Parts: sequence; structure tokens; C-alpha cells
Amino acid sequence: MTVVLQPSLSHYDYLIVGAGLTSAVFAHEAKAAGKTCLVIDRRDHIGGNIYTEEIDGINVHKYGAHIFHTSLKPVWEYVNQFAEFNNYINSPVAVYKDELYNMPFNMNTFSKMWGIRTPDEAREKIEQQKAADPQNLEEQALSLVGRDIFEKLVKGYTEKQWGRDCKDLPASIIPRLPVRFTYDNNYFNDRFQGIPMGGYTAMVEKMFGDTEILLNTEFRTFIEEHSGIADRIIYCGPIDEYFDYKLGNLEYRSLRFETESVDSANWQGNAVVNYTEREIPFTRIIEHKHFEFGDQPTSIITREYPATWEPGDEPYYPINDERNTALYEQYRELAESEGNVVFAGRLGGYKYYDMDKAIDAAFDLVKDELGIDLR
Repeated sequence: MTVVLQPSLSHYDYLIVGAGLTSAVFAHEAKAAGKTCLVIDRRDHIGGNIYTEEIDGINVHKYGAHIFHTSLKPVWEYVNQFAEFNNYINSPVAVYKDELYNMPFNMNTFSKMWGIRTPDEAREKIEQQKAADPQNLEEQALSLVGRDIFEKLVKGYTEKQWGRDCKDLPASIIPRLPVRFTYDNNYFNDRFQGIPMGGYTAMVEKMFGDTEILLNTEFRTFIEEHSGIADRIIYCGPIDEYFDYKLGNLEYRSLRFETESVDSANWQGNAVVNYTEREIPFTRIIEHKHFEFGDQPTSIITREYPATWEPGDEPYYPINDERNTALYEQYRELAESEGNVVFAGRLGGYKYYDMDKAIDAAFDLVKDELGIDLR
């Protein structure tokens, strides 16, 4: 990776807007194919939301916990070119008042909640509490896990996350909830899982290689000063911002983080602890050292607060309701007429991606643009 103050060439094959995971995949493959690339990003670092910063020897996930997990073998093999992954297993716990529950919802959860021991007992309890024909998120959750689990472990957390009552949220937000009738605290069912040793930033640096990167650079200002600098633009910024919001703003939920050093070698005993009561303003506390099994004498923790998004705030979760979906489709139609601009990534496509799905989508981009099949 080469961070530059100004472009070294007057013209490139590709201008890549955004220095996140999608861009890193594309830049790596484009360079390997002999293409010239320039990456720009408005932030002062690469990696997008998977950026990790080393503090006191601990790799801190600056934009919330990111655990790599996938069942897509080509994706897993691809990222292992750039990092060695450890054997971290995501096993969060949830706090409700003075009660502590294992996540995802499994036999440890059910046993604690109802004093039962067998899968048949758990299924019977859930069936007794289920609702039918869900019309909103609350009814959907009740249809999946029943009243007790919903009230203690879903309702408050979800309402904090989205800033709305569960009855006012569409059922489509949670088409399923992770429920298993075994004593297994592994949150994910994917075949491959782990954290890159040394942090995500180091992994992304290797992906970019010696690609030229301009940080602290706004796309609009840059392109006005360097019109025609590239044959093609891979745009991973917000699609509505590209068109100067002329059809209106797409809406997001945002996040706010409070990070502090604590004088403890093991502050909460787990990497992720969720707080499910609506009255507690943060959704979770992350203790970063546990992602890499750290033994440092102190620790770094982050409280994560959901926040109302306003234009200019960092966009995290697209609100894919009827209004925003229709508006995105209008922007997508405009995007199709842009010719030499390809809209990609979560912001370009107004879609939330897990990391592996972002890479998989980048594989499609690479195939369409470069004719290279990474699968």
C-alpha cells in the first residue's frame, strides 16, 4: 500500500472511491491484471468499517466488532492469502437486568430461562408461546422464539438498534433468529470463522499492496480538480451522495462508540456482551483483546450506541423499508446511465453486507470488469 499526497500519473485505468473491503479486492485483482489504479477515501485510514487500530498492543475494532465467518470456501481461501486467521469462535452473552444468557438462543439459554434440560421441553415451551401470521417485527419474533425470549433478549435490543418500536418495524428485518436445540454457544453456523492475526488493517494493507491511495480526499472535490483522470470509476460511496441527493436522502441508522482503557487484564470475560434492556442506552460492550486471546495487563473496551442518522453522519445500516427501497431503485436507474461509473459495495448498492458477502460481491465485480473468475 502506498499512501500518496498527489497522484503520480495523469491518467489511470481505474479510480476507486473508498478504501474498504470491496475496493481492496478489486484493487488487488486489477493491479495483478496490469491495470493502473488510484484509490481515494474521505477518511484518514484504509479498511472502511473493518479498520483496526493498535492501542496498548491490542487491535481495537474501531467501528464495532467484526468477526469473519463464511461457508463460501473460495472467499475463505482468498482472504487467507493476506492473513493468518486464529480460531476465535463468536459466543456472545446477553445481559437482561440481573440475568445472564448465552447467545445464540440455544439449550444453555433455554435451560437458564425455563429450568428445562431437553430439546423436546424447549420446543414445547416455544410452541406454547408462538404467534402466527406475523405482520410486523414483533409478531415475526414471537412466531420464531415465543414471548419469553422476545421480551428479554430481542425486544429492547432491537428497538435500541433501530430507534423504533418493534410493532413499527417490518417483519422482513428478522426473517430468522439463530435458534438451536443443542448446548452450543457458537453464534454462527458457518464452516469457517476467525479473526485475522495482527488485525484487519494489516490484512487490507496486503490486499492493496503498492496501489496508490489518497486519504482525507472527498470524491466530489477531487473529481472536479481531476476530471477525466480515469477510464472507469468504481464508486463505493453512497449512491445518493453521488447524485447530490437530487431525489432525496436514503436513510440509515448510525452508531456512536465510546472507547476507554481499563486497568484490568480481563474486564468482562468475553469479547462481546449484549445489553438487551431498552433502558440501557448502549447495545453492547466489546472487550477487544479477547478477539485475539490477548494477555496484556490492561484492556480496551468499547460501548456501542445506536444513533439516529442525519446527513453528514457515518451511515452504517440501510433502512430497507418501502420508502427507501423505492428511492434506491430510482437512484439505481440513474446509475445505469452513468456509463463509465460502476456503483459497488454496501453504500453504492444500499445494502448491508457481512464481510464474506462483500468479498463475494466483489468477485462478481472483478469478473464483470476484468473477466477474472475468482471462484
